[in-house]
Amino acid sequence: AASGSSPGSENATNKSQTYSQDMTAAMGAVLTYRHELGMNYDFILPDLIVGSCLQSPADVDKLRSIGVKTIFCLQKDSDLEYFGVDIGAIREYANSFADIQHIRAEIRDFDPFDLRVRLPVVVRELHKVVNRNGGVTYIHCTAGLGRAPATALAYMFWVLGYEFNEAHSLLTSKRPCFPKLDAIKFATSDILTGLEKKPVQLTWRGDSPSTVEISGLDIGWGQ
Repeated sequence: AASGSSPGSENATNKSQTYSQDMTAAMGAVLTYRHELGMNYDFILPDLIVGSCLQSPADVDKLRSIGVKTIFCLQKDSDLEYFGVDIGAIREYANSFADIQHIRAEIRDFDPFDLRVRLPVVVRELHKVVNRNGGVTYIHCTAGLGRAPATALAYMFWVLGYEFNEAHSLLTSKRPCFPKLDAIKFATSDILTGLEKKPVQLTWRGDSPSTVEISGLDIGWGQ
C-alpha cells in the first residue's frame, strides 16, 4: 500500500537514486526506494506492518486510521537528516495522542554486524511495546527493505514461534525485500551462547603446510 505522494523535487529524486544505488551495492540485491513518492508499507500479519519511513506528522494520521498503535522506528539521525525528515515533529505529534506511541530503536543502515549485535535488544524492546500497546505495529527503517523486514523476521522467529524459513517466505511473499538472513542467524547463535566471548584453541598437526593463516569470519578483526 502507498500512503500518497509527498511534494517531490529533483533533489529528492537524485537522493533517492543515490540511496538506491548504495543500497543495491551494500545488500547484494537490486533494490529501489523512491522517497519522493511518500510512505509505503505492507501488512505481513494482521497486526504487523513493515514499511518505509514516515515523512511528516500527516503520516501518523494515516497509520492511526489503519489501527496502528506502535510506530517502531529503526532509523538513526543520519538517515533522517539525509532525506530531511523532521523526526522531532513526527514524534511530538504521535505522542500527543493516547492511542499511538512512537518508539526509536536504532540500527545502522547497510551494516550487517550492527544488525546482528542490535537485533536481540531491538526485538526485546519490540516485544515489550507490542505487549503493552496491542493493536497493529508498524516497523520501519528508511526504505523498509532491509532493517525493518529483518527485525520483523527475527520477531516472528524468536517471539511468535514461526520456523525461520516459514517466516522468511511469508515476509517476502507480502513485501519484496532483502533482510540479511545471516545476521539474524548469527544473532540467534549469540543468544543461544549467552552473548559470551570465549577463548578458542586452534590446533593443527603435520609438517606439510609451509604457512598457517587464520582469517576472520563474519564480523572481522577487532569486533
